[in-house]
Amino acid sequence: MIPPKPPSREDRVSLLRYVRLFRQDILSAQPARLYRAWMAEFRTPFFRSFLLNQPDLVKTVLKDRPDDFPKSGRVSEGLRPLLGNSVFLTNGAVWKRQRRIIDPAFEGGRLRDTFPAMWQAADAMVARLAHRTGAPVEIEEETSHAAADVIFRTLFSIPIEHEVAGQVFSQFRQYQRSQPILNIAAFVPLPKWMPRFFRKDTRATAKSIRALIAQLTDQRMAEITAGTAPDDLATKIMTTRDPETGETFSAEEMVDQVAIFFLAGHETSASALAWTLYLMALYPDWQEKVAQEAAALEGCDFRVMPKLRLSRDVFREALRLYPPVPMMVRQATCPEHFRDRDVPKGSQMVISPWHLHRHERLWDNPDGFDPTRWGTENGKTCMRDAYVPFSAGSRVCTGAGFAMVEGPLILSKLLAAYRVTRVEGRDPMPVAHLTVRSDKGIWLRLERR
Repeated sequence: MIPPKPPSREDRVSLLRYVRLFRQDILSAQPARLYRAWMAEFRTPFFRSFLLNQPDLVKTVLKDRPDDFPKSGRVSEGLRPLLGNSVFLTNGAVWKRQRRIIDPAFEGGRLRDTFPAMWQAADAMVARLAHRTGAPVEIEEETSHAAADVIFRTLFSIPIEHEVAGQVFSQFRQYQRSQPILNIAAFVPLPKWMPRFFRKDTRATAKSIRALIAQLTDQRMAEITAGTAPDDLATKIMTTRDPETGETFSAEEMVDQVAIFFLAGHETSASALAWTLYLMALYPDWQEKVAQEAAALEGCDFRVMPKLRLSRDVFREALRLYPPVPMMVRQATCPEHFRDRDVPKGSQMVISPWHLHRHERLWDNPDGFDPTRWGTENGKTCMRDAYVPFSAGSRVCTGAGFAMVEGPLILSKLLAAYRVTRVEGRDPMPVAHLTVRSDKGIWLRLERR
């Protein structure tokens, strides 16, 4: 059985139809030829965009010359009310300063320090699902809850049951429902002085979330001043000085960064884990292998992670088939010439993990689920040249290592406790808005082992 994949649109459509399709779902708005093309061009009355699948061109944009291809603000414009001037939206010197302060908190040794919090969140999820066995469970809601729990435990040393954490989680779900990934700025070049138009409820929810985050950061700053702050990610980030300027984040900047940590760390992890669990229901033989391997989980010890090889390969394969962030958009700051084509200055350069990970001329069995591929020559080559679930180069996701511990750990602990099966007639179809999710949820049944 082949995992579900959205249908592709016809090759030629009007701009109006494309915008409508794009707002409904990024993935099914694209033509099937992108799964074979090395480079594809799209023209609108206002700009040109080029989708790149050729590995050396992807490497040029993401790794070799990232300063020449800064992040485009078009697609992410709709997130600005919530994310402000966070590291997700900035470029150039501002972005580099932010990364110099943030990156030390996610260095290798810190993963070991955050591991107990991940373990506790996984245990909480296992316990929370105990009364949900037998009946269909919408697993995306559960993985969202667990991923948010991980973020709050590792960032602020509080569980999601904490009053403020719970409010942030609840209001963030409201924000997701009210804010489409695109607004008019994605298709029409608005001047910087022109006001952006957001739904009234979207602006209000974003303002409320940021006020709640400010409560947490203000309290943490008071604890840092008093010398009573826990040694978690928030404390580390708030006390780290930029090695070049000696400055720390201001209170407003810290709210921006916490907002993107929550968005990136919770939304993407929830998507990845939900699809992984669905794949385990679709392929029960692999599920049993992962469950048997999970017997290594004895005691909250970071040293168990190297033993979870099958879980890691399964999670990695789920990230290939269902990358949480389906497209990344950069902007050419100077004229280029790629594959005998002129690329004008200002063009949008699209790197699509969704298409790159399923490219028919790169991968063996591109649409199939095969965790053993990572041990093959083709798999090793593609992992190096055509696998970017966390982006690549200098803008690679700061939390990539964090996610590759969190995902396999929670997956293993869940499958050690429960067997998951499909709900007949309710197989999901992937759609992409903020992240790759299911059109009507991912419904599974859980049975105690």
